[in-house]
Amino acid sequence: MAVLPFLVILAHLLGVGSALRAIFTARSSQGAVAWSLALVLLPYLTVPIYWILGSSRFQGYLDARRGGASKLADDLSSALESIRQWQEDTDDERGDIRAVERLARLPTLRGNTTELLVDGEETFTSLFEGIEAARESIVVQYYIIRDDETGRRLQSLLMDRARAGVGVHLLYDAIGSYALPSRYTRELKAAGVEVHPFRSTRFGRPTRFQVNFRNHRKIVVVDGRVGWIGGLNVGDEYRGLDPDYGDWRDTHLRVEGPAALALQLTFVEDWYWATSTVPELPWTPRSAGEESVLVLPSGPADERTTAGLFMQLAFHSATERIWVASPYFVPDDGVLEALKVAAFRGVDVRILIPDRSDSRAVDLARIPSLERLLRAGVRVHRYTEGFFHAKTILIDEAVGGVGTVNLDYRSFQLNFEITALLFAPQPVQALADSFEDDLGRSPELTLDQLMDLSFAHRLASRVAHLFAPVL
Repeated sequence: MAVLPFLVILAHLLGVGSALRAIFTARSSQGAVAWSLALVLLPYLTVPIYWILGSSRFQGYLDARRGGASKLADDLSSALESIRQWQEDTDDERGDIRAVERLARLPTLRGNTTELLVDGEETFTSLFEGIEAARESIVVQYYIIRDDETGRRLQSLLMDRARAGVGVHLLYDAIGSYALPSRYTRELKAAGVEVHPFRSTRFGRPTRFQVNFRNHRKIVVVDGRVGWIGGLNVGDEYRGLDPDYGDWRDTHLRVEGPAALALQLTFVEDWYWATSTVPELPWTPRSAGEESVLVLPSGPADERTTAGLFMQLAFHSATERIWVASPYFVPDDGVLEALKVAAFRGVDVRILIPDRSDSRAVDLARIPSLERLLRAGVRVHRYTEGFFHAKTILIDEAVGGVGTVNLDYRSFQLNFEITALLFAPQPVQALADSFEDDLGRSPELTLDQLMDLSFAHRLASRVAHLFAPVL
């Protein structure tokens, strides 16, 4: 009992010290406030959580980036020059595109063809056929890989291609794929596949101690010519085969042409972080069409909050339409205000979200944001015919986006993400048609419905919203 007062004092001192650290290191004021309040008021609970989840900087990754004096930059200098030969000449009046290119640190690339893939069967059919056709190389990167029917099908194809002499590299997130058994990766390695986890600590054993940073990217590139990017991980639930989730609504994209090398470049950066090696891959771009594509990687190693800044830029540039689909919707104030201002300007702003996500806390935390948007004239649609997981964006009739970014703090500040931006009329219209189909099956949420929620429900939503930056 004599020790108890000492432990109480120590817990509060650690809470205050951790709160000070949060104030100086958080990437947003909202994150600093959320952590500081929790650490000071509930140090017994939140101090351990903070030291597992609280860091908002991914130290060391920048040293490995292509822009610095690093082995990676040296090894990829010729690849970058080859890619830049396909750079689209940007109109001097399109300062918004040049700004996005600066955020991406990659140019808009011409000479591509794209195909919008709706839901799992269409996506995995295209993906598996592409892998089967590989002759030189395959790079695969996923947040989640399951050891189920779909995951074992991917494993079998990769092993078959590796035995045929194709160079195969697989990178998976150590947190997202924590349930992946070691047997799965051992069998891949035995067949000649190079397999590594992506984790916060660069060296040593994989650990879940620091779980704040997650590599949420989904990238596959075959022979440096064809790539796939979008919202689908590898598992039966993404094909609608898991009864716990039911029908799974998602969107992926097939890209053929020089932009596939931009996807491959992003993979190599992550691979270099995980392994300190640069894989031998083809880097000769080949034209496959007339579409322009800009690949936008983003993550906690960026000097800026790339994904959030892109969203703000896109929303402020819109003059007719902003349609955004996101399964997790808890945006920061900058993005929220940009959406409200666009609605005030008369832009058709619509948000498409699931009726319920797989996170009760996130569903509660989104309510105050939705209320603010509805009061500003934004239209909110709730998808009710299954689990909605697509991450897409449509700006006017000029720009479409398909990728991995949710409109929440985690995607903006903590996750490694990637988006493919489309500028050609055909893929933008294909995305618009997909949006219209989803919107037609998604009833609108009204302000009255939110006001009819019980006092306890609304109070819980306000409390959850305070902690949105740490969810």
